[in-house]
Amino acid sequence: MATDTSNVYTRFGVRPLINAVGNQTVRGGSTPSAAVKAAMDGADINFVDMETFLRKSGDFIASFLDVEAAYVTAGCYAAMVLSSAAAMTYQHPEKRDQLPDTTGLKDELVFQKSQRYGYDRAYSVPGSKLVLVGDDEGCTAEEFENAIGPNTAAIIYLVQAEGNSGVSLEEAIEIAHRNNVLAIADSAAQIYPLDYFKRNAQCADLVCFGGKYFNAPHSTGFVCGRKDLIEEVTAHGFIAPRPLGRGMKVDRQEIVGLLTAIENWFSADHDQRLKDQDARYDAISQVLAGIPGVSTEIVHAERSHTLSSLHVTVDEATVGQNAEQVNDALDAGTPRIRANAASDSVVINAYTLREGEELIVANRLKEVLAG
Repeated sequence: MATDTSNVYTRFGVRPLINAVGNQTVRGGSTPSAAVKAAMDGADINFVDMETFLRKSGDFIASFLDVEAAYVTAGCYAAMVLSSAAAMTYQHPEKRDQLPDTTGLKDELVFQKSQRYGYDRAYSVPGSKLVLVGDDEGCTAEEFENAIGPNTAAIIYLVQAEGNSGVSLEEAIEIAHRNNVLAIADSAAQIYPLDYFKRNAQCADLVCFGGKYFNAPHSTGFVCGRKDLIEEVTAHGFIAPRPLGRGMKVDRQEIVGLLTAIENWFSADHDQRLKDQDARYDAISQVLAGIPGVSTEIVHAERSHTLSSLHVTVDEATVGQNAEQVNDALDAGTPRIRANAASDSVVINAYTLREGEELIVANRLKEVLAG
């Protein structure tokens, strides 16, 4: 249990926490299931030829997503780095070793300014340059197409469940292909519903995903798409002769964990998972029922690997503190609890809660709200 005073983290002077936020890297990523952990332990028994294993693991992933090929990476960020490199060199394999020097290569990636986010830097790691189009509100299809020039290697796109302003994913890819350039998509967490997962995997020439979102080891992910491009990604991978991606290696245990996790994701009863999560939210709501100025609501998302969240709305005038102050108190208390504060609500995500932790969260919330 996360509140045990003998927790391994306390030995190193770190306060463990109950994660009611979700699969965020800053909170430690993911907790692989018992089945995934057992598979990883089994992988530890033997060594393996990694070149063969990477090829076979890619075939395994591709079979679930109905794509030509896939390659396991050290998280989604690494998939984006390697995809960018592959887009520049797939027609010039003799220039792989010169990256990040892009002399003689098409090295521009067209990207809508409205989609900018903290991780788009991954695309420039191999030496490519982002060409930003439009403004913070979006851009037109004409502006997007006019940004494609003789040095364009690819367009890049951030796939989001709620959609994007500006040029849509489908239109951006159609424009790219009409102009004979590649399309790369970051679809890191866009993995549920399962048909949505498949559609995203098939949407572009290269598509990048994070493994932590379906309970794989935190530092795993994969890129999938066209076979010739995945071969180029592999040529930049961590066991290539002069690998750009040497620092992005994945060990054999993690790969087995990722494969087990994706297999389990496609066989899981997600309807039951939703019911189980909602039952946890109901348990929290029951503890908080009757507290003046406090109400709760379960919010379901149409497209979200976590499926749902609980919004605990706080009326500041009645409670004497706002949602952010309540959230800060949860973080400062014992046990340490991390949730989100959004507008006038504390948002609880049960996806990363261990069994029984929902009651710890509920009782701690009740203490904080009581003042």
